[in-house]
Amino acid sequence: MTNTIYQVDAFTNSLFGGNPAAVCPLDKWLSDDQLQNIAMENNLSETAFYVRDGNRYLIRWFTPEVEVDLCGHATLASAFVLFNHENHLGDTIELFSERSGNLTVTKHGDWLTLNFPSDDIKQLELTENLYSGFNIRPKAVYKGKTDYLFVFDNETDIKNLNPDFAEIGKLDCRGIIVTAKGSTVDFVSRFFTPQCGINEDPVTGSAHTSLAPYWAEQLNKTSLTAMQLSEREGYLKCKHLESRVEISGQAKLYMTGTIILE
Repeated sequence: MTNTIYQVDAFTNSLFGGNPAAVCPLDKWLSDDQLQNIAMENNLSETAFYVRDGNRYLIRWFTPEVEVDLCGHATLASAFVLFNHENHLGDTIELFSERSGNLTVTKHGDWLTLNFPSDDIKQLELTENLYSGFNIRPKAVYKGKTDYLFVFDNETDIKNLNPDFAEIGKLDCRGIIVTAKGSTVDFVSRFFTPQCGINEDPVTGSAHTSLAPYWAEQLNKTSLTAMQLSEREGYLKCKHLESRVEISGQAKLYMTGTIILE
């Protein structure tokens, strides 16, 4: 049995930037063990699998270690593949995840816009056990559905963070989003998730379902620009729509291959 696989750099307009994701179109679902093994073999932060279901696509996302509830960059990569290499007609793709519900991706030139549920974040008391994994003290901490959101004073703090991944990994969450007001964009961020086997994710679309509502309130604006300050960097445009968030980015195809499954 063979299956086509794509590798796409998401949230970037150039190769070797943004966040690489593998995309595997399927005619029908493989077993959970096979899906997890493929993701482990790919050894990318995320591998997306989708199956056509009438006029929509069912989608799932796996890190090398676990299945996750939502992944922005691998959804963007999947839409890029569908629009450009798998003959999807029209400018909108309807997706469904059993873990995250209905999702859409809309094409505007070479920009793709994800429409995801907005996260509901709550401010917590800033205790030392929460930020002990960082060399700089945040000024506030929030908790969303799956992640903590740590707010810092400025962009320099975000760049200079030296995380202790063993300490961060002790927290009961998917990962830690760190953020501050940007110097050339509205806000910047990084994302650490040793809990999922990825110390630092290069660009995390799903984290912006927490970031966009926070910064929309702080800056009193609904349309926002953002950069994730990993080594690869990524650029995003966000729009806060109360219960939903639009997250826009570009993508570049790096590789097309064939998986051989016995």
